[in-house]
Amino acid sequence: MLDRDEDILKAAEDWQRAGRGVALATVVETWGSAPRPAGSSLVINDEGTFLGSVSGGCVEGAVVTEAMDVIQSGKPRMLEFGVADETAWNVGLSCGGTIRVFVEKVG
Repeated sequence: MLDRDEDILKAAEDWQRAGRGVALATVVETWGSAPRPAGSSLVINDEGTFLGSVSGGCVEGAVVTEAMDVIQSGKPRMLEFGVADETAWNVGLSCGGTIRVFVEKVG
């Protein structure tokens, strides 16, 4: 079962209160066959711990890596994964669609 939005936001709040850097990744657009709908979220802390899902598991590793950079730099990023993208194949997004994920630092 996927985590509820309330659980994801609570984790972000708890991590921030504990002094952790936190980023939020949100699916902002999908095209074709996508594993998770727009609005799906993943919260990541500066230790690489995460909760939620933006892709049903197929690109989470790449999103976590990018989120760690966003936490460090404070600069948000728009990520795109799709079947035509070599990176997407490398991380396992072979579902035939495209997803765009916005990653921003929380706080």
